[in-house]
Amino acid sequence: MINVVLVGCGAMSKHWLDAARQIDGLAIVGLVDLDAERARARAREYELAGAIVGTNLDAVLDQTKPDAVFDVVVPAARREVALSAFAHHCHLLTEKPLADSPDNARAIVEAARRAKRVHAVVQNRRYVANVRRIRRFLESGAIGAATSIHADFFVAPHFGGFREEMRHVLLLDMAIHTFDAARYMVGGNPASVYCQEWEPANSWYRQGSSATAIFDLGGKLFTYAGSWCADGFRTSWESTWRIVAERGSLIWDGEDGLKAEVVRPVREGLFDRTEPLAVPALDPADRIGGHLGIIQDFVHAIETGSEPETRGADNIKSLAMVFAAIESAETGRRVAIAAQEGQ
Repeated sequence: MINVVLVGCGAMSKHWLDAARQIDGLAIVGLVDLDAERARARAREYELAGAIVGTNLDAVLDQTKPDAVFDVVVPAARREVALSAFAHHCHLLTEKPLADSPDNARAIVEAARRAKRVHAVVQNRRYVANVRRIRRFLESGAIGAATSIHADFFVAPHFGGFREEMRHVLLLDMAIHTFDAARYMVGGNPASVYCQEWEPANSWYRQGSSATAIFDLGGKLFTYAGSWCADGFRTSWESTWRIVAERGSLIWDGEDGLKAEVVRPVREGLFDRTEPLAVPALDPADRIGGHLGIIQDFVHAIETGSEPETRGADNIKSLAMVFAAIESAETGRRVAIAAQEGQ
């Protein structure tokens, strides 16, 4: 049995608890939140009568002595939670982003290394079925190596709360999903970025609701265009994608629409002929399932000593893309992305 304390009982905790109760051999033994009544409400909602509820993480960890901590707090509190978890010899699974600053990210990854604990991030878009299919299809060489990747993200959610007061809200709170998916699908590591942010007249966010970025992913160009206040013609939360390769292209609408075309050696006027090419179905080895899939991998890593795919030492590369984009937006310059832990 793997005993877990969950810290941060806001709306996002429901996704974690919904997934956790589907996993045999995992028990939530503690709930922590600055609002004790909110933690008690979650305990009642999920029938966790035996769980210790409190407002102080260290005190609850002392009482429960769990194997792991689930971190669902706001990014500014992430470093404190991580260091407490490792000090109590706990493994740690954390909501994205890994940290709220480059220094804090490096400190958390280093603390996990010193503690010899499993540390992973809920980068759940990697566990979307079509992200897996795209990665496998590109690796097959069916349309050659990817040369450029293009992602558009246009939605207009009215969250309320802390997001609407954040600086760099799109880049810091959401764009990492798209950045990480791009890095994963084409097997690229970031080298540099130029980014511009702006605040449209219709925005209800404090700052940074819209951004465009151009990344060098190790010789592959990745463009990102996004907005959190673009009403009309909403894209998927997974973005819409076009991947151009040496011998064809792939497009994905972020939902079920996934298509590829391959070039044939026949010239028709100005253009080479292209033909549809099927993207194979999921392989049995592909891991999917969003929060559930990631938590299952995290548990497996604890039990076997293996490394989870979304381990902090790898995820810090995707987070580096976020902070470099923010630096570029603030300075107006292209920013180099230094090699990170695990690269």
